[in-house]
Amino acid sequence: MKVDIESFLNYLTVEKGFSGNTIEAYRNDLTQLLHFAEKEASKKSIIPSWDNFNRQSMLSYMLNLKERNYAVTTVARKVAAAKSFFSFMVSEGKLREDPTENVSSPKVGKPLPDALSISQVRQLIEQPAKMSTPDARRDRAMLELLYASGMRVSELVSLNLGDVDINNCFVRCFGKGSKERMVPIYPQSAKTVDEYIKEVRPLWVHRETEKALFLNQRGERLTRQGLWQILKNYAKDAGLDKQVTPHTLRHSFATHMLSGGADLRSVQELLGHANISTTQIYTHLTSEHVRNTYEKAHPRAKQS
Repeated sequence: MKVDIESFLNYLTVEKGFSGNTIEAYRNDLTQLLHFAEKEASKKSIIPSWDNFNRQSMLSYMLNLKERNYAVTTVARKVAAAKSFFSFMVSEGKLREDPTENVSSPKVGKPLPDALSISQVRQLIEQPAKMSTPDARRDRAMLELLYASGMRVSELVSLNLGDVDINNCFVRCFGKGSKERMVPIYPQSAKTVDEYIKEVRPLWVHRETEKALFLNQRGERLTRQGLWQILKNYAKDAGLDKQVTPHTLRHSFATHMLSGGADLRSVQELLGHANISTTQIYTHLTSEHVRNTYEKAHPRAKQS
């Protein structure tokens, strides 16, 4: 494997005319990739080889870089080095498939929002739970559902009554481009939503034809702005010293799922990313597999 890297570096020197500093940067990045590949092969008890380094291996490598707190620009550079190397390997006939094909490099510039810790999420959700007012009961159901599903705020406020399957603990939501997906939710979130539907929502419904799941006191569908303000107030009450938005809960969901042992493809399925180049990275999983992964990984799924 190291010989292949040296062959690639020689190609960059002779054919591309890269400078010595650039070659050393490539050498360092690809050596790190090599060490990761060797460790992964050892864990799986297989012979280390580039043939055994597949797309999932590359995604795991990228996650490893992120977990080691490398800057986004550094991760992007290391991914670019890997892409160039594997493209060379394919063109030389040393590999049949490029494990970085359709793997998007990290976007440099706009950082992801900070994720809340599990204890901070608990603090946040417990704020409305301290009260028994109709508003508070609705708000707890919304916060539980946001964290249970990783939904976008626009997806949550767009939910209708028929989109929540309480008995089977699933919610149907429509992402960007009206793409539908079914997301499992943990039992506690299903319970709080069910209580809201049965005991709170009827107090505010003015029209029998109203389909919206979450309403305001005027009997109208709750807006994105309304939810943002509600969340902001509870974050302040919880003493959270960081800006908390609905997307913070979505990011926290993804972070906690990954740290809990979920594989990247399952989290991709659950989040319903709209970026085609990103979604193509992952293999479509059956709902049952996603459900099993979810129950093993989500920190609140084991609560009764």
